[in-house]
Amino acid sequence: MKNQKQLYEGMYILNAALSEEAIKKAIERITSAIEAHGGEIQKIHDQGKRKLAYEINGHRQGYYLLIFFSSFSNKIKELWDEYQLNEDLIRFMTLKTEKVLEKLDFKSLSQG
Repeated sequence: MKNQKQLYEGMYILNAALSEEAIKKAIERITSAIEAHGGEIQKIHDQGKRKLAYEINGHRQGYYLLIFFSSFSNKIKELWDEYQLNEDLIRFMTLKTEKVLEKLDFKSLSQG
């Protein structure tokens, strides 16, 4: 089945200095791009503002989103090209995944 949709997990880090309204518009821009390229949003995990692990282009904080969506694999490159033009987007990553996580659980790091 060549043209079957795949499930993807997209991690997006937006500029944390954006206003609440600008963040809503940036999220809408990302989800609209996915849908415009034939994708379907499955689940959005809004993680809010968090400290970045390291500074990215002068940013020390980011607004984190994890979006599960289905899409055709040949459309991902087009999405990435569109993301590159989004000035509100500090960093993004898209991975194939097997299932949509309904809840995000993070294990604590313990020193051994």
